[in-house]
Amino acid sequence: MKPIQVGLMGIGTVGSGTFNVLQRNQGEIRRRAGRGIEITMVADLDMERAKSVVGGAARVVKDAREIIANPEIDVVVELIGGYGIAKQLVLEAIAAGKHVVTANKALLAVHGTEIFQAAADKGVMVAYEAAVAGGIPIIKSLREGLTANSIQWLAGIINGTTNFILSEMRDKGLDFDVVLKEAQRLGYAEADPTFDIEGVDAAHKVTLMSAIAFGIPVQFDKAYVEGITGLAATDIRYAEQLGYRIKLLGITKRTDKGVELRVHPSLVPSKRLIANVEGAMNAVVVHGDAVGTTLYYGKGAGSEPTASAVVADLVDIARLADAEVAHRVPPLAFQSHTLEGAMGSLPVLPMSEVVTSYYLRLRVSDEAGVLAKVTGLLANAGISIDAVLQREADEVGGEGSTQTDLIILTHETREGNMDAALAEIQALPTVLAKINRIRKEELN
Repeated sequence: MKPIQVGLMGIGTVGSGTFNVLQRNQGEIRRRAGRGIEITMVADLDMERAKSVVGGAARVVKDAREIIANPEIDVVVELIGGYGIAKQLVLEAIAAGKHVVTANKALLAVHGTEIFQAAADKGVMVAYEAAVAGGIPIIKSLREGLTANSIQWLAGIINGTTNFILSEMRDKGLDFDVVLKEAQRLGYAEADPTFDIEGVDAAHKVTLMSAIAFGIPVQFDKAYVEGITGLAATDIRYAEQLGYRIKLLGITKRTDKGVELRVHPSLVPSKRLIANVEGAMNAVVVHGDAVGTTLYYGKGAGSEPTASAVVADLVDIARLADAEVAHRVPPLAFQSHTLEGAMGSLPVLPMSEVVTSYYLRLRVSDEAGVLAKVTGLLANAGISIDAVLQREADEVGGEGSTQTDLIILTHETREGNMDAALAEIQALPTVLAKINRIRKEELN
């Protein structure tokens, strides 16, 4: 059978890894796919670098549209990134009748509905395993391996940069700013780390997983996104003393009212496997009604781990390119005409309607009656307290200090109720600083 011919747009870290893995494992890949898969064209603005990677094995061009215009190219692999030119090229490739493989989570989280519909109209496939969690096959697991299940919830450490930072803060007792500089020096964080540390990258990824898990359109604009910039080493230390670790989690849950879709720092019991995922590694926990709880762990980034996912998508396309459209796995797992609308029976809930439990740290005056006032206001809002920890004043501010930290763990409550209670507590004259609130996820 004639080999599948692939055009590669962008041959940076992931692109070069894809080319090398495909070349190195060509024999095994052919045996699995039933036909060869060959990268015959590469487009990159840095043509000299591209030529140094591919040698004479592929034609190198500067203009990516030359790949789209080539009638011999069956599949376009988009590794450019971003929302701009990448979107135009992907839609043009689809319009030209070419299958698309992409690692661009930002593009699909924001414009996925349009792209998937265009592909359906043209009868081509869009594959994107590499867009979420690097080398972990979480997309395939959700779309195919767990297809018998009604997914109840999933939670993931899906950004290696922030997990590295939080691991270093816990191990070394350092504050965020110090560890961020070290992460940039070591290459774990970009010069502009905004998408990582503000939770945007994780939100792109959990938006895609949520759509696949629950059969809803991609709705990144409805996700609640909170990063790790406000975390202090103090909170990480207190959490540890209480038997928890703080992780930046992407969480999506099915509830009676709709779907929760959120990214934020969370206290996770230290006995949970996901709480012990350290450094730049990724992990996703998925709970289905039939299978129970499953865990997927591995490298979430890097040249060859991500390339592993890109090549897996190419193999899927090689197997199914000649199949009838109805026999292919839909991009969001569910048949497109059955996707729940944004205002349908599974709307994405506003954060005020989310129900979870909380860790609160209050810097307060070390005087009688403060705890009673705080717990009274929580009780008035219908918020039940799970545990209270009050530090000695000299431990917090040194000998003779008149301030102390009050740590409160609550039971589950609606976020809107907590917002109202914290506004009243913050106004107390004995509360001396902004209250630190971190959500707590038991992940039972």
